[in-house]
Amino acid sequence: MDYLRIQGPTKLQGTVVISGAKNAALPLITLALLAHNKVTMTNMPEVADIKTLLKLLQNLGASYNLENHTLTIDTSTVNHTMANYDIVKTMRASILVLGPLLARFGHCEVSLPGGCAIGQRPIDLHLKALEQMGAEITIHAGYVHAVAPEGLKGAHIVFDKITVTGTANIVMAAALAHGKTVIQNAAREPEVVQLCEILRDSGIDISGIGTSELVIIGTGGKTIDMIDFEVIPDRIEAGTYLCAAAITDSSITLENVRPDHLDAVTAKLEHMGCTFELGETTMTIHPAQKLKPVDIITQEYPAFPTDMQAQFMALAVRANGASTIEERLFENRFMHVSELQRLGAEIKLSGHTATVIGACELFGADVMATDLRASSALVLAGMAAEGTTNVHRIYHLDRGYENLEQKLRALGATIDRLKE
Repeated sequence: MDYLRIQGPTKLQGTVVISGAKNAALPLITLALLAHNKVTMTNMPEVADIKTLLKLLQNLGASYNLENHTLTIDTSTVNHTMANYDIVKTMRASILVLGPLLARFGHCEVSLPGGCAIGQRPIDLHLKALEQMGAEITIHAGYVHAVAPEGLKGAHIVFDKITVTGTANIVMAAALAHGKTVIQNAAREPEVVQLCEILRDSGIDISGIGTSELVIIGTGGKTIDMIDFEVIPDRIEAGTYLCAAAITDSSITLENVRPDHLDAVTAKLEHMGCTFELGETTMTIHPAQKLKPVDIITQEYPAFPTDMQAQFMALAVRANGASTIEERLFENRFMHVSELQRLGAEIKLSGHTATVIGACELFGADVMATDLRASSALVLAGMAAEGTTNVHRIYHLDRGYENLEQKLRALGATIDRLKE
């Protein structure tokens, strides 16, 4: 098993190129199940989650080639409709095959995703919506068995709570359904927006893109002629590097980035004293003269993203004053607190709120990653700490960050990947 060794404190400088968004690429890969043609996707992040999903589609009968961040995939040969437990258990996003498989074939069997380190993320909203579209769903022996022998039918769906994967799943199902589907309380994340835009540009009648109400006219079961496209930049990776600059008191430039996708993140960094120079696809961050504390509440887009909460907690440890972070989306997403405390952070928990006492001196220690974003927060703290920090269990990190240590090393960090 690999781990990262970080020598701190460090200063960063230079330019980092942001990879394609993992959270956009995953539903876009499953979207190819609706296509009858080969599809080429560029700016594809080559991270563990992408490779896991491609393995799943290959097991269903698809063929693909992933090289130099370009994916070409052909799902016209798909002849299986069972997504088995061995793959689905490693990545919850595998549930994204449910909607497109059911819409295209009229039946499928998808393993339940199981638990998640950061809390429960139930798929009941997905299943309820598909039942409204005429699917018959049973759960047996750990699998969702879904049948729609006459195809899915358009429906009026109101999500009880905003769900990103649920919205993506039902949008894909609705694209091949019979008639009109209206989705209310839909997720507005950029990753959902790109999915809808590609469906629209591939001939699907879809309106309300970027709003909480989507209207989709389905093809009545006919597969689509899907366009080639480029995956949007990863806003969470970009936000992580912005925090890396802020915590190390450094100026760096990000390339291949969408500044408009990061408004909530940059607003908090500006509040803490950082300044920015923004281009169309570039961002330069300059550090605060004196890092100020911050109050954060995680909510759905366009509010502050839960996927940036851990990184800001690490940053808040260095601020001059007390910060509060309220986690409203996942009930178990403070597991990194005890690991940050090992480095010297002073953090107090009360329910879903963390109070970070700033201006702490951090000292290197052995720490353990507990989930994807927590692992990046430990790397940031390690770069600000005095001495050597070893971050263990970085297989979490590899799920969503491409070449993290190489990119940080190119910016001047002393960081190495070693074997346990």
